[in-house]
Amino acid sequence: MRKQGHQRSRRTLRTVAGVCALVLGGGGTAVVAGHAVAGFGPGDGGDRRDGGRGEARQVARTIDCPDVGMALREVPESAKRPVGRELAALDAQIAHAYERLNSSRWRAGSVLAGLERERGRTIGLITSDIERAGGRAGDLERMSRCGVQRDDTAEPVSDGARMAPWKGVEKPGGPVPEDFVDIRTVRPSDPPPRPGDDASTGTFTTECGTNGEEHFNSDNVIANPGVANGAHHVHDYVGNLATDAFSDDEELARADTTCENGDRSSHYWPVLRQLDGRRDDRGTRDGGAGGHLDGNLGSILRPADVDLTFRGSPVSEVTGMPRFLRVITGDAKAFTNGTDNANASWSCTGFEDRQLTDRYPICPDGSRVVRTFAFQSCWDGENTDSANHRTHVAFAEDDGGCPDGFRAIPQLVQRIVYDVPPGAAFAVDSFPEQLHKPVTDHSDFINVMDEDLMRKVVACVNGGRDCG
Repeated sequence: MRKQGHQRSRRTLRTVAGVCALVLGGGGTAVVAGHAVAGFGPGDGGDRRDGGRGEARQVARTIDCPDVGMALREVPESAKRPVGRELAALDAQIAHAYERLNSSRWRAGSVLAGLERERGRTIGLITSDIERAGGRAGDLERMSRCGVQRDDTAEPVSDGARMAPWKGVEKPGGPVPEDFVDIRTVRPSDPPPRPGDDASTGTFTTECGTNGEEHFNSDNVIANPGVANGAHHVHDYVGNLATDAFSDDEELARADTTCENGDRSSHYWPVLRQLDGRRDDRGTRDGGAGGHLDGNLGSILRPADVDLTFRGSPVSEVTGMPRFLRVITGDAKAFTNGTDNANASWSCTGFEDRQLTDRYPICPDGSRVVRTFAFQSCWDGENTDSANHRTHVAFAEDDGGCPDGFRAIPQLVQRIVYDVPPGAAFAVDSFPEQLHKPVTDHSDFINVMDEDLMRKVVACVNGGRDCG
C-alpha cells in the first residue's frame, strides 16, 4: 500500500498550536498537550532541555513487542478459543507493562524482564494448544522479548503546556499535537487505477444506520473469540445486533440487524472520542475496562453518517463472498508493528482527494472529519478466516488485479463521517501502548448476507449498476 504523503509548513504548525490552545483553554480539557507528558520517569533522562531555549521535550515511550497473533499460520478449530484467550492475555501483559514503564517506581530493565517471563509462559501455552490440536506452531518462543519504543514525533512544548492538567487522567497516553495536520496543507493523493475494458464498475450500497442503538463493547469476536474485553478499546457497531466476543455463526445468522435490506453482516471499528477528559463508559466492562481503565477517555462521538458500499474490480468481474467471511483491515498495533498493514485513511468533507494515514485531520469551518476503510478485495477462494486473520484475503496489486491464487470479490468501503466540535481534539480508541495514533485505526467485517442478497450484490457490481 502506498503511504500518503503530506507537507508540513509553518502555517500547519501554527494551526496545530491553535487547536492545542483551544483545548488548553477549556479548563480541564488540556488533552493533547497533557498527553505529551508521557515519557521517562525520574532519572531516565526523558526531560531534555532544547538548546537553552527554555523548551522541554518530553518523548513518550511505549512497549514494543513482536505480534504473536500476526505470526500464526495454523490454528486448528479446536484450539481457536484457548489461543484467542492467550493472545488476549499477551495484550493485557503489554498494557500492564506500559503502565509500569511510565511510573516513576519502575525501571525499564525490570519492566522488560518481568514482561519477557510472562510472555514466555503464555507463548508456551499457545504452542501447546496448537500442537495438542494437531497443528504446528512454529518458533514462537523467540517472540517473548520486548523493547522500548520512543515517540519521536513530539516537538518541544513549553513548560506550561507540558504540565497542563488533564481532568480525570492519572497517566498520559497520546496523541500529541504533531499527530494533527491542517487538511488544507496536504497534497492530493494519487488517483486509483483507471478501469479497464473488463472492469466491474457497479456499486451496491447498504444502509445500516449510525448505531443509534448504542451497540458498543470492547470485544473482538474475530481476533479474540470468547474473550471479554479482548480489544482493550471500545468498538462501535452497525448491522448485526448480536455481535460480541461470544457470538458464533449460528447466533449471527438469526440475529436482528440495523440494515434496511435485512443484511445481518457485522461492521465494527474503534469509537472516536472527543478528548475532553470525561469518562464515557458506554461499551466498557468491569467498571471501565476497554474505556478509562485501558486509557480510553473522552466523550464518544456518534457518527453523523455511515456509508457502506461494495464496489467492483478495475480489471475483472467479481465473485461472491462466502458467508461468514471475516476480514480485518488496518492494524490496531501499527504504531509498534510498523505500517505494512495500516490501511485506514483520514480526511475532511470537501477535501477527500487528500487522504492521511499517519495524521488526524484538522478540518476547516463547515467541513467534517471522515474515516475511510477500503477493505481487501481479493479472496483465496477457500477460507473464511486464517490463523492471523490476514492471509485468506489480500489487497489488489498496483494494476488493480489480484495476486496469484486469489480472485476478486466485491470490495467493501466504509465511509464514516463525524461532526467534531470546532477546535476539539479527538482520537480513536486504542490499545494503551499504541498511544492513540491515527495509524492504528482499523475496522472489522463479518459477511452474514444470505446467498440471495450476495447474488444481488455481485449482479449489480458486475452489471455496472448502482444499487442499494
